[in-house]
Amino acid sequence: MTQAQFKFITYGVANGLATLTINRPPFNVLDIPTMEEVNVALDQCLAATDVKLLMITGAGEKAFSAGVEVADHTPDKVDRMIEVFHGIFRRLQELPVPTLAAVNGAALGGGMEVAIACDMIVAAANAKFGQPEIKLAVFPPIAAVLLPRLVPPARAMELLLGGENIAAEEARAIGLVNRVFAKETFAADVQAFVAPYLALSRAALVSTRKTIRATSGKPFGQALDVAENIYLNELMATEDAKEGLAAFLEKRKPVWRDR
Repeated sequence: MTQAQFKFITYGVANGLATLTINRPPFNVLDIPTMEEVNVALDQCLAATDVKLLMITGAGEKAFSAGVEVADHTPDKVDRMIEVFHGIFRRLQELPVPTLAAVNGAALGGGMEVAIACDMIVAAANAKFGQPEIKLAVFPPIAAVLLPRLVPPARAMELLLGGENIAAEEARAIGLVNRVFAKETFAADVQAFVAPYLALSRAALVSTRKTIRATSGKPFGQALDVAENIYLNELMATEDAKEGLAAFLEKRKPVWRDR
């Protein structure tokens, strides 16, 4: 599927940055066809060798995404909805490159789940986060798994069991959000945030992200064994590791080959 064939998202790669925009303003609700397109774009990103960072955002200023279409939770659709929706998170886990959610408004329900599944989150000052599913007598499976790993468990319980929203600054205070930017300068601030990553070696970014994820939750000794193996047998075999060390010793700017 090419960009011309996408109806509900946009996806493109420029200068190492892959940008996936949920394009159903004003609230960028995720229905099944939209999520199918997201998965196609993520498959393209998985196959790409020129991507250093994937950024997910929403069109407009009101919402990153207000969540999954409620009508797709009905008994005749829910199995397919869960299959397609959870496919997004399986792909995000498989991606070799870092991921960033640029939350430009409300990130609610499934929208918040997409955001917290990314490695980093930046938010506009007017953004809000919430998992209101409990108010419909259901729960968000992805958030139930991820949120207690990202914020203090008692705070995760409050968000999941209470279903209330929190503002961007509070999300930053509890460690859910990396940076909060003014609404008026959000686009420029996001570009400034991602620029340093795009100047780095793709090979180093991939190895570092892989190590962080592969060692998470393991006892220190076991985790260190995994990190050592990736460092010695994968990273140090790359052209960029050799180039980076040589450039430092020769006091020059490195020229990355991204391999």
